[in-house]
Order: sequence, then C-alpha cells, then structure tokens
Amino acid sequence: MAGAVIYALLVGYLLGSIPFGLVLTRLAGKGDIRDIGSGNIGATNVLRTGSKKLAALTLLLDAAKGSAAVLLAAGLWPEAIKYAATGALIGHLYPVWLRFKGGKGVATFLGILLPLLPFAALVYALVWLGLLLVARISSLAGILAAASVPLTAAIVGRTDLLPMLLGFAVLVIWKHRENIARLRSGTEPRVGQKG
Repeated sequence: MAGAVIYALLVGYLLGSIPFGLVLTRLAGKGDIRDIGSGNIGATNVLRTGSKKLAALTLLLDAAKGSAAVLLAAGLWPEAIKYAATGALIGHLYPVWLRFKGGKGVATFLGILLPLLPFAALVYALVWLGLLLVARISSLAGILAAASVPLTAAIVGRTDLLPMLLGFAVLVIWKHRENIARLRSGTEPRVGQKG
C-alpha cells in the first residue's frame, strides 16, 4: 500500500504540474503568459492573449490532466486513487517547474471530479458555466463551483470523499484570495472586459 500511495501521489503530481497555459501560449508565439494580465497560467488569463482557441485548449488540457491522474491510478493503484487526485491538484497549484507558482485549480478540480464523482462534476460545471454566463466573473464562478463540491458529495452520501473534497475546495478558494479582495472592493474584472 505504501508503494502504491507514493507512486500515485508522484504520478498525479507530475501530471498536474504540466503548465499547459504556459506551454501553449509560448508555442503559439504569444510570449510568457506570466507576463500577461494577472500572470496566472490558467485558461482565464490565456484568454487575455486574445485567443479563445488557446484558452479553450488550456481549459480542456488542465481538466484532462486531472482526469488522467485519477484514471491511471484506478488502473494501476486502485487503493490509492485519492492520492493521485491530491497529487494532480497540488501539482497544478504548486508546480516545481514554476517555483511552485501555478494555477488556481478550477479546471483541474473539474477534471478530477469527472471520473471520481461524476454527479459532483455535473453540478460543478453547471454552477461554473451558469455564473460565467450570468455574472461574467471567472473567479466568482470558480469559487462557487469549488464550494459546491463538498456539499454535493455530502448530499449523495459520499462521506468517504468528503474530507479530501473539502480540502480541495479550500485550496481552490485560497488560491483566489486576491480575487476575493477585488470582489469585495468591486474591482474584479469581468470576462471580456478591456483594460
């Protein structure tokens, strides 16, 4: 079991730490995404390069690496799935390659949920997309989507996953602390807003 935990955690972390936003923007000749907008490596900041396709691809790949970690662990170390999921989220938030300055985890959290707890993934996606369409504030949508996960897990009776998912939600919200300050002051930008 100890070996499985270490392998699952390590593989999850390595997958999660792939900075797709940074890689894609560099390959597309858009420069270093960390020098643009908020400096974040996630899809919302990639959108600030002016490329909706790059932003969508970043979102999909950031989600895919979360799913890949869980699915790989399910096939190789089924008793250590939670560790692979944890490694993937931590890898995205704190990648060693970027001096532990990673993304905010919204897409990766969704990717983890898809194979792990599909109903929670559906609720997450509906909250996220619904708020994006209505409020057009990416951070608010991500924060409330993350907060929905432990509640959904409790409602469907997956108390075995509740501590981990609560921890994930807290991490994602913590990574949005600067956004929360701007939301409180009314200065948080909306998606598509210029300047």
